[in-house]
Amino acid sequence: MQRVPVLDKDGKPLMPTKPSRARRWLQEGKAKIVRNDLNVFCIQLLVEPSGCGTQPIALGLDPGKRFTGVGVQSAKFTLFMAHLILPFSDVTKKMSGRLILRRARRGRRINRKVAFNKRAHHQKRFDNRKQNKLPPSIRANKELELRVTKELVKLFPVTQITYEYVKAKGDKRFSPVMVGQKVMLQWLEKIAPTKIQEGWQTSILRQQLGLAKDKKDKSRQSPETHAHDGVALAASNFMKFEKFQTANSRGHRWRGGITVTSAPFRVIARPNLFRRQLHFENPVKDAPGNRKRKGGTVTPFGFRSGDLVRAEKAGKSYFGWVGGYTQTPKTKNISVYNHNWHRLGQFSPSKVQLIKRSTRLCVAS
Repeated sequence: MQRVPVLDKDGKPLMPTKPSRARRWLQEGKAKIVRNDLNVFCIQLLVEPSGCGTQPIALGLDPGKRFTGVGVQSAKFTLFMAHLILPFSDVTKKMSGRLILRRARRGRRINRKVAFNKRAHHQKRFDNRKQNKLPPSIRANKELELRVTKELVKLFPVTQITYEYVKAKGDKRFSPVMVGQKVMLQWLEKIAPTKIQEGWQTSILRQQLGLAKDKKDKSRQSPETHAHDGVALAASNFMKFEKFQTANSRGHRWRGGITVTSAPFRVIARPNLFRRQLHFENPVKDAPGNRKRKGGTVTPFGFRSGDLVRAEKAGKSYFGWVGGYTQTPKTKNISVYNHNWHRLGQFSPSKVQLIKRSTRLCVAS
């Protein structure tokens, strides 16, 4: 049985309740439905609660380079699961493109007909090769994980966060997932008490809880790929890890018991927005000055990039996010994308209806 998040009159999270009780409160006028950026059904009390006591609730994060698993667990119920599509590849591609364009501009500026010591090279003004900052692709990953964590803390009274700490061994002595782990732990510590756990410990507990793991296709958007690891990480807060030895075997195991139940599952991504640029890099035919406009987060039709909309074409409805527009003397279209940022189609502005303004998250059930 799934649980419904509950907020008090001031917006503070209380213990989740049964759906039947939530429906009764809504019918009696004791609560109202509140929206949240994760599209989770949540209610807020309009009267004083009978009690404000809470039980321990843990949040587990299983980070990766392209995908991250999230799980929220109490001792008796699984409250939430999520599969995060991280923006690592998109940001890396944009940074590589920026590097190529910058080098091309610098190359055009230099006159190679003069001697090398007389060329207009930029002199080094300071040492910019030693900086303690995260690469943009890694920072984008961590900020998405942090954003989802903050949204979950608004819905559930989280008392503990467990983060899987990656240690590459053997021939794999380095992994992009290892970059930024310490910074991420510092960010999480400001939200709730945080502890780390290694992957082999999570694997033992996941198997002990009977949670399936899909290792063949990690991009598959299902709980079995990464979300179950997040649930196992959260469940570790209610169990104890210890060594054991018998006459025939020895090793490690988890002692204690929790209940894993069904829970809302969400696939969460970040809209792949392009900031306004002067024009595309390559000239094309039938464009003003042979250069088409590129990027921008606003449209002349009242929509913004990242807005959740409902679009119609040929009697069929589509739900997606605004990703751009096309405007010529003959045509006016809005491009609508799904959460994987694959274009669903181009639609007339009159056939597009706004559902929700952009929250910088694309959430699909």
